[in-house]
Amino acid sequence: MKSIKAVSYPIHFEEKAYEKLASFIASKNYSSIFILVDTNTKLLCYPRFIEHLAIEKSIEVIEIKAGETYKNIDTCVDVWNALTELNADRHSLLITLGGGVVTDLGGFVASCFKRGIDFINIPTTLLSMVDASVGGKTGVDLGVLKNQIGLFANPQMVIIDDVYLQTLSPREIRSGIAEIIKYGLTYDIELFNQIKDYKNIKINNLIHKSIIIKNEVVLKDPKESGLRKILNFGHTIGHAIESYFLKTPHKEALTHGEAIAIGMVCESYISSKLLNLSKEKVEEVKDTIINIYGKVPILEEDFKPIIDLLIHDKKNLGGQVNFVLLNDFEDFKLDCKVSNELVIDSLKYY
Repeated sequence: MKSIKAVSYPIHFEEKAYEKLASFIASKNYSSIFILVDTNTKLLCYPRFIEHLAIEKSIEVIEIKAGETYKNIDTCVDVWNALTELNADRHSLLITLGGGVVTDLGGFVASCFKRGIDFINIPTTLLSMVDASVGGKTGVDLGVLKNQIGLFANPQMVIIDDVYLQTLSPREIRSGIAEIIKYGLTYDIELFNQIKDYKNIKINNLIHKSIIIKNEVVLKDPKESGLRKILNFGHTIGHAIESYFLKTPHKEALTHGEAIAIGMVCESYISSKLLNLSKEKVEEVKDTIINIYGKVPILEEDFKPIIDLLIHDKKNLGGQVNFVLLNDFEDFKLDCKVSNELVIDSLKYY
């Protein structure tokens, strides 16, 4: 599978990626190398990684707890302290091996430690491969508010090895599928059409195509001043739902993809009310998503707290919630204003 050139770094695939990694490390002569894992990837992914990494220099492993709950500044402080105790310096390298929590947090940690050390991302979930692998976004959550603290910082390299997907549950695979659906609805409808035949899809092809799409968008708009905002389709309502379910004790936490899938149904419905997206296509989105994810109970009592969380979305300006909506598949409109009443209607529609 051909490598992809991002803004300032390559994205390499499968077995040859480890050769590229070893060659790169040898050329840089790093003073020390660290790998950040969580409890899951230490057990399930690290053995494959270390087996394929042919370098002479030893690696120190830093382990964090797994889960969105630990994507916070406290975990960053723990990692910074570990780096300090292990004598990391400005010419050290941090390799992140994990899903979006590990790559987002690890990139942020590296970018701030001693004003910035090199890092390399090796995403191990479908979600992190098709989304977090490209774009240079790093960061952590502030309480239940998603990705409120962070910065743009590019890795030296990204490695995509789909063998790590064998360690995932079907639920985690479905979580990643949501981001691929987003690319399909906003940018390349053929991806969405393939997803509709969910049980027969070939994940490998979808990963490569999704990364190509995200890279094209990021190259045109690195800092999200225009086109890159399309990558937020489904995320305005989806992030609020994800945060609400995360903080509510009697609710089972949703995966990122499950929440974004609901957000895409809601924002498709809003698109049909404010723009030109046909009711038939809204139904097509809803039917496809419910077929893949099932139905998450959202009650009337949930509406207000979800609305309250919308105001914290990073895309908002001056207290105004901004949405990405669809005129049609592959035809989007940015910075749309939506009333709370219409958001509630969309939740009822879902």
